[in-house]
Amino acid sequence: MSIQLPRRRFMAPDITQLKGVAPIVALTSYHAHTAAIADAHCEFLLVGDSLGMVMHGYETTVPVPLELMIMHGKAVVRGSKRALVVIDMPFGTYEESPSVAFRNAARVMKETDCGAVKLEGGRRMGETIRFLVERGIPVMAHIGLTPQTINVLGGFKTQGRTRDQWQAIEDDARIVTDAGAFAVVLEAMAAPLAERITAAIEIPTIGIGASPGCDGQILVMEDMLGLSPRVPKFVKKFGAVASAINDAIAAYADEVRARTFPSVEHTYEVKPDGAPQAKLQAQAKATKKPKTTAT
Repeated sequence: MSIQLPRRRFMAPDITQLKGVAPIVALTSYHAHTAAIADAHCEFLLVGDSLGMVMHGYETTVPVPLELMIMHGKAVVRGSKRALVVIDMPFGTYEESPSVAFRNAARVMKETDCGAVKLEGGRRMGETIRFLVERGIPVMAHIGLTPQTINVLGGFKTQGRTRDQWQAIEDDARIVTDAGAFAVVLEAMAAPLAERITAAIEIPTIGIGASPGCDGQILVMEDMLGLSPRVPKFVKKFGAVASAINDAIAAYADEVRARTFPSVEHTYEVKPDGAPQAKLQAQAKATKKPKTTAT
């Protein structure tokens, strides 16, 4: 008989069931230590391909390779205990066909032990989302501004600012819902449209630059901590981490140059005189006088 281990994490269906029950809190995370901190406060953590811009200095998310997502995904899974971990599928790893998407998504889940993946795109991803879900891979959808397509969009542009755009975006939301996505991210979207979509579909909407009326919210952690030098309009800085880091490094540099660090409490002293027993015995044997014989 197999032993069923107790479940310790949120799973994709748990997130779906929160719609209309409680607001869903989420953040991006790229490291084990930030995952451990955010884990107590978030229902899910997203290993976003934004890590390419935040952590590795890319101008967009387009160049991010699958291997980088897997490496950071492993770290976040190891650092967290409670939250569902969702990992972005990077550009070029899922668009070609549902079978290619499945191969790469299955690799992500097997190598990281995450609980779900996220794909960008609405109508064009409907078939792929259905294909993955039917084969055991939970999918979070992502519509509105899709950063992986900014070369087509012409930049990071807000979506739904004019009503003639609404129908296509609403169709995207309905298609990913019908395909089996367990939630959908609405990014950089006019608030009335985001609220309209939230009311119309059965799965939770996760807003990022959308509306307080969404079922949940997500931000890039480094943005909301005040660590990123430039952030979108929709970001509220809940901390001033960059300033704190700068002050700490400046204080460290000052003390090193003044030779006040390290001080006595940060250094190691020589242990009191004493030698291991074996060494003492060897020294005693070497100094012992030889016995003399009678003549």
